[in-house]
Amino acid sequence: MARNTSLYFRIVEGRNLPAKDVSGASDPYCIVKVDNEVVARTATVWRNLNPFWGEEYTLHLPMGFHTVSFYVMDEDTIGHDDVIGKISLSKEVIGAQSKGLDSWMNLTRIDPDEEIQGEIHLGLELVQDGIRAGLHCHIIEARDLAPRDISGTSDPFVRIMFNSQTAETSIIKKTRFPHWDEVLQFELNDTKLQDGQSLALEVWDWDMVGKNDFLGKVEIPLDCLQKASQVKAWFRLLPLGKTEDDAGGKLGALRLKIRLVEDRILPSMYYQPLIDLLIESVTSPAEVDDTTPLTMLEEVTTVESRQEVAITLVKIFLGQGLVIPFLDYLNMKEVNQTSDPNTLFRSNSLASKAMEQFMKAVGMLYLHEVLKPIVNRIFEEKKYIELDPCKMELNRTRRISFKGSVSEEEVRESSLELLHMYMSDTMDSIVNSVPQCPPVMRVAFKQLHKRVEEQFPEPENEDVKYLAISGFLFLRFFAPAILTPKLFNLRDNHADTRTSRTLLLLAKAVQSIGNLGLQLGHGKEQWMAPLHPFILQSVGCVKDFLDKLIDIDNDSVAEAHHRAIFLPSVTVKEGYLQKHKAEGQQLLPRFAFKKRYFWLSSETLSYAKSPEWQVRSSIPIQRICAVERVDETAFQMQHMMQVITQDNDGQPHTMYIQCKNVNELNQWLSAIRKASIYNERMLPAFHPGAYKSGKWSCCLQTERTVLGCSRTHSAVTLGDWSDPLDPDAETQTIYKQLLQGRDKLRKKYLESADAETAMDQKEKQQGSGSQTDDMKKSRSFYERRMAAAARLLDVVQDLERAHLAFERREKEEASNDILPP
Repeated sequence: MARNTSLYFRIVEGRNLPAKDVSGASDPYCIVKVDNEVVARTATVWRNLNPFWGEEYTLHLPMGFHTVSFYVMDEDTIGHDDVIGKISLSKEVIGAQSKGLDSWMNLTRIDPDEEIQGEIHLGLELVQDGIRAGLHCHIIEARDLAPRDISGTSDPFVRIMFNSQTAETSIIKKTRFPHWDEVLQFELNDTKLQDGQSLALEVWDWDMVGKNDFLGKVEIPLDCLQKASQVKAWFRLLPLGKTEDDAGGKLGALRLKIRLVEDRILPSMYYQPLIDLLIESVTSPAEVDDTTPLTMLEEVTTVESRQEVAITLVKIFLGQGLVIPFLDYLNMKEVNQTSDPNTLFRSNSLASKAMEQFMKAVGMLYLHEVLKPIVNRIFEEKKYIELDPCKMELNRTRRISFKGSVSEEEVRESSLELLHMYMSDTMDSIVNSVPQCPPVMRVAFKQLHKRVEEQFPEPENEDVKYLAISGFLFLRFFAPAILTPKLFNLRDNHADTRTSRTLLLLAKAVQSIGNLGLQLGHGKEQWMAPLHPFILQSVGCVKDFLDKLIDIDNDSVAEAHHRAIFLPSVTVKEGYLQKHKAEGQQLLPRFAFKKRYFWLSSETLSYAKSPEWQVRSSIPIQRICAVERVDETAFQMQHMMQVITQDNDGQPHTMYIQCKNVNELNQWLSAIRKASIYNERMLPAFHPGAYKSGKWSCCLQTERTVLGCSRTHSAVTLGDWSDPLDPDAETQTIYKQLLQGRDKLRKKYLESADAETAMDQKEKQQGSGSQTDDMKKSRSFYERRMAAAARLLDVVQDLERAHLAFERREKEEASNDILPP
């Protein structure tokens, strides 16, 4: 049995931040740390004390976490960035809110004594020698201590207080991963420990000048030695425990949305009955109006949870190789229940959300191939484009003309010319992309086209079958990606104001084209009228594109395995990185890092001198055994990671890679970990430093082959479209949704005795032989509905029992543990 911890957070906006620059403003950005490890950095919002970011992240943390912290910084082009303040939230505080936190929170000042990180490895032994008794404390090692010196390291030592006695270890210079292996001895006043006695331990950074810096403390109740005379464990270092001062709001505030999801994942056998019921909904023939587990699931799905349920179902059916029948089932239900074609797929129904999430799951690589070149061009060119006369700023448009000033008409003409160019390039890229579109997407659209055509065969509804597809492909896929490219991983940063306006105008035009020009002239934005001719000219091309898109044989993908559908050996991430392979005993100088272009697929991590280079070096994914960050002190360089592999003889090899920034680093770490997550020989520990001058720079150990000094994080990943399929975790999400709605389903389907009684009485009045056909159909429908609900609720109850049984077992095991949790 496994545990899954997922942390969802959205950094919405800030307000009333203090001015840090001489201009009276700040250039704020946020850094997010989970247990003092940087996991994200927002874009910088320039010259703004009330910034809006709107950036959201999902972090998968199978081992759990303790604290998540949000630091607001002011970016400076010269010197170090200024710290404005921070917000720290413990796992317990976040988890106490079942629906998550969504509120404004005041920033607090940063106290160095509270910036604690790391763990310490201790052994405790109760020793008795005749009438004397003593406590031996074995200080073994520590890891991931906070850097307190300018070198990026510390000079740690340990001080222990027990029974009015104090003892200290030796000082280990220049390391965050010290190894002491020292035993400190303390005498007991009695032959045994007294109830409630504890041992206090503090870790300090020794300074030659000035006072020592606090690195953390641990207080250990010694009741654990009552059960066994000797224990050994890792302990998390804690801060002094001061109350954080929010400065009365003087440092400003952040609006954050945070939600914690913790799941106990049972063995696969427990989820199979629920998966079978879901599959049965789409594979077994049934009446169109019949109630199935999928329809009941939609009934208990809230607006807030519908997107999560949709992507979960898409992944489940991708894993089963049945995503096309699944989407066809939902779409058929939606189409048959729609009488007005103008309202088709206009709601946030499960069918609409499932199609939307399906396109992201299988089509993100396709989206990047189609849109990335044009989006990159718009970002690089930074052209001023504006059609709305109310928004034109003529003083910003001097580059358009050599005259001292320009007229509104000149701005409009220049903007139209540029927009026509961008629109033409965008539409050319889209309509010529049929060969690049994943076959599974094309078949899904073909099935959708068929269902709509069957429901609305009238000549006046000729366009509805096109609108159904373009509504998803253009309005829910291409247009949103153009509008906010960062949210679709098309860009690393948000657009500036000028570029953002260009993207908005282009997205509006693409949306109008996706609507086949049917809404033109009906809105308030009449200043878009000069674009209408181009939009109308593009409608024919769009219809021709959609006809070609659905011209595909269903059987070509019907039997394909889920991974072969959308991740065969395609490149899931690529780009330039700085590479250095560690060889020999000495650390090579900084310039030994060479710029290389990397490609990551589900099979290999490859690199070459440039994207056009024909000869590539490749590392098979199955040989990767760790992908981890590298300490800055190892190479005196930031944003570095290491890929550790094993050759056929089991010998380890390390390749060091530098990324441009922390976000790129986290994206590459996450992508490679996802590709190698099912590898069998993953390492439990690694060295965050480098081996040079006969020792490891991190822990100062001299043996090159010594076990790593820090835990690996192979399963810690960022959530996105490339998440690996995990049927058990996904079915657990569906089970939780059904569990929450169980009472509603039971009341509607199993406890509606009044309806059944009324039907029985009506049958008795007419006589058993005089039942009408309508009554027979009604009773048959009612009985099928009850049976389906009963089966589903029985499966939910069985899963609940299994969870309770595992929970009891865990509590029994925990009560037998020597150390408290």
